[in-house]
Amino acid sequence: MVNNAKEQYLSKPWLRFYHQDVPHEVEIPDKSLVQLFDESADKYANRPAVIFYGNKISFKQLRDQVDRFAAALADLGIKKGDRVALYLLNSPQYIIAYFAALKAGGTVTPISPVYTSGEVKHQLADSEARTIVCQDILYDNVAKTGVKLDRVILTGIGEFLPAVKRIVGKSVMRKAFSELAVPAPKIDESEGFYQMQALIKKYPPNPPAVPIDPPTDLASLPYTGGTTAQPKGVMLTHRNLIACQTEINAAWPILEEGKEVVLAFLPFYHIYGQVVVMLNGIITGSTMVLFTTPDIDEILYAMEKYQATTFLGVPTFFEYLKNYEKTDRVNWKRLKMITCGADTLHETTVNDWHRRTGSQITEGYGMTETSGVSHVNPLNRAKTGSFGVPLPNVTGAVVDPDTNEFLPIGETGELILHGPNMMQGYWNRPEENAKTMLKIDGMTWMKTGDLVRMDEEGYFHFYDRKKDLIKFKGYSVFAREIEEVLYNHPQVKAAGVIGVPDPKVGQYIKANVVLHPEARGKVSEEDIVNFCKEKLAHYKVPRVVEFRGELPKTDVGKISRRELREEMEEV
Repeated sequence: MVNNAKEQYLSKPWLRFYHQDVPHEVEIPDKSLVQLFDESADKYANRPAVIFYGNKISFKQLRDQVDRFAAALADLGIKKGDRVALYLLNSPQYIIAYFAALKAGGTVTPISPVYTSGEVKHQLADSEARTIVCQDILYDNVAKTGVKLDRVILTGIGEFLPAVKRIVGKSVMRKAFSELAVPAPKIDESEGFYQMQALIKKYPPNPPAVPIDPPTDLASLPYTGGTTAQPKGVMLTHRNLIACQTEINAAWPILEEGKEVVLAFLPFYHIYGQVVVMLNGIITGSTMVLFTTPDIDEILYAMEKYQATTFLGVPTFFEYLKNYEKTDRVNWKRLKMITCGADTLHETTVNDWHRRTGSQITEGYGMTETSGVSHVNPLNRAKTGSFGVPLPNVTGAVVDPDTNEFLPIGETGELILHGPNMMQGYWNRPEENAKTMLKIDGMTWMKTGDLVRMDEEGYFHFYDRKKDLIKFKGYSVFAREIEEVLYNHPQVKAAGVIGVPDPKVGQYIKANVVLHPEARGKVSEEDIVNFCKEKLAHYKVPRVVEFRGELPKTDVGKISRRELREEMEEV
């Protein structure tokens, strides 16, 4: 039975549902990201690469800035393999610093701008980065870490804003980062401190030619969010990232090189924004309309002004937009693609969105460890409730989480993946790598920690993170299944379900619920429990319902079950 199950996955039943223009396999260019950047800059020299609050930067101008900054980094002592931390908001400086660090032979390690100084300290120390390119308003968090750095390169958000927008830039920063001083206090130019713009002006656009081996040289070292342990660095080579970008591009044949306009508001430090928006945008000659913060009114305005051709978002964004009064100002049916990733997309959101806009959301799936994406719904045959089918070159399968034996189609187990975009492993974590990377009959598979099933047509369906599975009286309960029911309640705006440790039953089920404003005070906990009793088996019904004004979210807008669990531990 086990061998038969394995062969069913290896036969890739999903291939027959690929769009006719999507190849089953694609050739991954034997090049580095540096080479692909230069090729794109040459090919689309006069096309806008970035539009930043009205400031247009062509591919030619972008390459000039990248080359100057790469020359500066090399002169400051960055050598091949050195980690360069990027602690930046979305901005032209992010793109410049990213590719300049690669040109100097470095490996970028992106840090979330909303990290606390303790989280920044962990990533700097763990990655052994000795250089940081830092937003000036964020530097205070770096100083508090006490980590010894050889080079601190500072930049201000206003440096690439048109003169008339600089005051607007400061107000944007105040709104997004109300606890930070804007502008930042003057930091003395002392040994080891540099201003990014001064370096770019000082150096000619002649970076050294550093040899790069795409399959082995690390391009990016992003950190995964911690669960109970500290975040781990994910080792992604040039080839890993290029493989993912190439596979995504092959799966979306309706997009044309040098002709697309994409709204770039997803954060670049996150793998979704870094690969699907930034890298894919640069390599395909797209124009990125870049936002430092995801201001909905500005995004909707820019969609029409610049005639965006694609829209990439996260579920919470679509959930908000489906009820937003100004959403109708955009002709959503005009767009070639509307794509969602980074978290579970609830069916109610998909259906409500279609009713509101007449357009379809294409759901995908990926993680940092897959260089951003592993699955997307076929453009011509999306299946609501499924995160799609594996990309070209990628094989997915479902195994028993404990024994790693292949499970028959239709059974729920842990998703494992094989393909050229899978990470090399976790940075300095040999024990984690031994648990995560499986060798089965000569093939290397990566365990994802996600519980899924594959249907007869090869479409995959998400149930839960393995760590979010609730064990109640011996039953396995999926938090997501209960949340899906709660989202179907007409008065529920958001929900987060967790298991709370209990010596009698293992874990009891708690639902954290946000009601729509007009329902607050009118819908009771008992009403929610009774609603669940009508839709769920008795053992899946929440024992406790807590109404809240809002739910904690991760820095990309996911509801953070981890924080909900930690709150219970502190009680």
